[in-house]
Amino acid sequence: MMENASSHDRFILDGFAELGALRPVLFLPFSVMFFVSLSANSLLLYVVVSQRSLHSPMCVLIAGMACVDLSLPLFFVPNMLLSFLSGWRGISLIGCLLQMFVVHLLGAFQSTLLVWMALDRYFAICTPLYYHESMAPPGFLTFVVPLLVRNVLLVAVVTALAGNLSFCVGNVIEHCFCEHMALVELACGSTAVNNLAGLLSVFLIPVADFVFITVSYVVIFSSVLRSGKSGLRALHTCVTHIVVMTVSLTIVLVTFLSYRIRNRLPAAARVFFSTMYLFFPSCFNPIIYGIRTTEIRQHILRTLTGRRSV
Repeated sequence: MMENASSHDRFILDGFAELGALRPVLFLPFSVMFFVSLSANSLLLYVVVSQRSLHSPMCVLIAGMACVDLSLPLFFVPNMLLSFLSGWRGISLIGCLLQMFVVHLLGAFQSTLLVWMALDRYFAICTPLYYHESMAPPGFLTFVVPLLVRNVLLVAVVTALAGNLSFCVGNVIEHCFCEHMALVELACGSTAVNNLAGLLSVFLIPVADFVFITVSYVVIFSSVLRSGKSGLRALHTCVTHIVVMTVSLTIVLVTFLSYRIRNRLPAAARVFFSTMYLFFPSCFNPIIYGIRTTEIRQHILRTLTGRRSV
């Protein structure tokens, strides 16, 4: 009973512990992904900001995504890489909760930015005469502010509930960063409220965003087919968003469900999926949007080859 009365305030991040002596091998692939994420997002952000011709609403949203994708890995990847090569794996409860809030909040904005991109495509294709009016800051803020409030509120509630728990099961977090459910597993007493909050955050952010994006693109495709316009450009952009969102949603659902079927899924696989949910978009979003967006691709090539824009 005395053990249950005490609560840990320092934790050890021990993701991929099952690999034992092979754990340092993970440094190479994750460091390569980290370098790709930083360099690709920095290049994309620089090109969009520096080129006046790329200051269209869609390009600004892509730059916003690059900013999120550039920031997110900085809050957990350096510590993860150091832990692969050394024994430096400790983190305080306050540091853990702060990392949890920032990482999950930025992760939520990865899918929310795709919602705003879907709105841009809807206004551009379905209501082209009112596009600039709809995407002007005063009008577009009516779609931005509610999702901002949703993300901050849900992540803050989940983090606050986790911070109110007593942790007496142990102080070893089976993860490479302070993931919500990995921390909650160490709590003593009932965690039903935390599980419910985690479930709601999954369905009210990535799942709800995916549903909204899917519905909006169904409307877009229907509009293109009815009008008889060439839908190649619309399909080109929309399919990109659908693919990115589908991959991200699949990973987050596998991660969430893995904590419910943990006896059937190795801990290393659970940590891998959870890490990839945050890290995968940061690495591949700039490549996808840099290559598939013609205007951005042309300016990136000019920047890399040193040619001046005409």
